[in-house]
Amino acid sequence: MVGVNNRERSAALPSGADGYALPRGVQGAADANFGCAVRLFAQMFPHRRLGGGALAVYLDGEPVVDIWTGWSDRRGRRHWNADTGAMVFSATKGVAATVIHRLADRGLIDYDAPVAEYWPAFGANGKSGITVRDVLRHRAGLSHLNGAPKEDVLNHVRMEERLAAAPATWLLGKPSYHALTFGWLLSGLARAITGRGMRELVRTEVAEPLNTDGLHLGRPPVHAPTQAARIIGPQSGLQNPIFNLVAPRVAALPFSGAFGTMYTPGVKALMQGDMPFLDSEIPAANGVVTARALARMYGAIANGGSIDGTQFLSAETTAALLGRPSLRPDHAMLMPLSFHLGYHGMPLGGVLPGFGHVGLGGSLGWADPASGLAFSYVHNRLLTPLVVPDQAGFIATAALIRRGAALARKNGFRPVQEFGAPFADRARTAI
Repeated sequence: MVGVNNRERSAALPSGADGYALPRGVQGAADANFGCAVRLFAQMFPHRRLGGGALAVYLDGEPVVDIWTGWSDRRGRRHWNADTGAMVFSATKGVAATVIHRLADRGLIDYDAPVAEYWPAFGANGKSGITVRDVLRHRAGLSHLNGAPKEDVLNHVRMEERLAAAPATWLLGKPSYHALTFGWLLSGLARAITGRGMRELVRTEVAEPLNTDGLHLGRPPVHAPTQAARIIGPQSGLQNPIFNLVAPRVAALPFSGAFGTMYTPGVKALMQGDMPFLDSEIPAANGVVTARALARMYGAIANGGSIDGTQFLSAETTAALLGRPSLRPDHAMLMPLSFHLGYHGMPLGGVLPGFGHVGLGGSLGWADPASGLAFSYVHNRLLTPLVVPDQAGFIATAALIRRGAALARKNGFRPVQEFGAPFADRARTAI
């Protein structure tokens, strides 16, 4: 093919697109321009005990990579498939923020209005001046869990009530990553406006207009096509009595940083076994998504808000989502994150243009509107011997994806078939 405009949709071969053979063990389809990124992805899951994952890329709102490999269980007996979803931890925040932008797009939210204008209870204890924009930029001064017990952390309505009643801390107005509280702040705001919880809103405001089943908050319903992969590690039940004694005291300190934003006694056990962490609504952390669905969301954002002829977000709202880079360190993460309207950039200019959200373990969704490129990478490893390359390895993958996009611009490309289940309202169809 020659030229960017000489594109045509064609059904993808099971092993790739345009005759491009995928590496052994990799399923799905990919445009040949992205071969280097596909090969790097294939090397990330070398053993059945090291889990599995998926990679999806969109260019100009069109799917050009949709692949998966590895295993979705801990013993390497169940292969990852087209509808396997991963818990993506903080990459969930990008989905929750998108719900808010959908509401703002319809005039239901003004970013510069006080949160208490929509959620009156939130105005307690001197918080009446905190705006929606402050919350989306992680500047609400409510980043710490402040001793919330595990039972409260698993009760999203209780956490919304705790945050509404809490006083803002000395961090008000300063960038401080709200690792878990960010999600409950957004869900409390959205509930006050719509009367619906964030689990339902993720389905109706994001999954449904994108026509994908692969976006869930918490555990997908048992009969849903999307099913959650098991977290590989840590699974050890061994306890450290010294840590258990000291950790709550450290987390309670006003200068405890990121530790105070996410620690509650017993938090590790919530990721083990059948993953109790999924049995709640934690809009900052417990999204279960396929790479395809997350990339599709960012693909719309990178394409002026439009995908498949549907205006998912207005062009005006989409254009406002890209913020100015900032080197101001975050008080929790101790590094610059350039948060703007719920998404973050990368602190090193040019390394990864655009914005999105990375999650613990390295799963992420990303959009670069300047190039029309969007991608997502998800997997089921958390703390394994590969934790360092997992957490930072997406930088190399992203570089090869950008190289593939440049080749696609030069050589032309064909969209590939999208796999996986479309959206369906399971609550109604089950009747």
